[in-house]
Amino acid sequence: MIVNYTKMHGLKNDFIIIDGREKKISLSRRKIKQISDRKNGLGCDLVVILEKPKKKASVFVKFYNSDGSKTKACGNAARCVAFLLMREYKRKKIIIQTEASLLNAYLVNNKNVSVDIGKAYFKWNQIPLKKKIDISEIDFKVNSHIKPVLVNVGNPHIIFFVKNLKKINIKKIGPKIEKNSLFPERINVNFAKILNNNKIEL
Repeated sequence: MIVNYTKMHGLKNDFIIIDGREKKISLSRRKIKQISDRKNGLGCDLVVILEKPKKKASVFVKFYNSDGSKTKACGNAARCVAFLLMREYKRKKIIIQTEASLLNAYLVNNKNVSVDIGKAYFKWNQIPLKKKIDISEIDFKVNSHIKPVLVNVGNPHIIFFVKNLKKINIKKIGPKIEKNSLFPERINVNFAKILNNNKIEL
């Protein structure tokens, strides 16, 4: 089977986007892993499949991690999809349907797209965590035991606010936290530095 695709990136996340609106595309977990492989495949963080919308939206989008698992949303991938559809439909606003919610996307200028990712959730079962636990007690012993913030914005995130990002070995720390058994849907690991009241470095 020959499948056309578009490869895009947004803020250093890269995606393989496959259009299944006219002809349904079904990929096995093994096939998604092969596509995502950076040495032997196309290489990407996520495989994104477009389908016909089920609600009042321009498209329904499915997101798959590089290990073949499914995730409900991705802001950067949604921006890339929105950019493609805005060019196709010659619009400056697009509504994207995901398994998590409807996302409103806007063309800011010629190449920049903004996506309203909707409401943020902070409760343990909304993140979700494997069991009910006081989030303030979570400690991964990062940088003198900095307490993280957890939030779900369509997919789960854990954020550590630090003073020096250069001291963080994200390639070593990130995967251990991401795949920790506490997170049944895995989790995006973020390190942030507050620059001022209006700006952070992530």
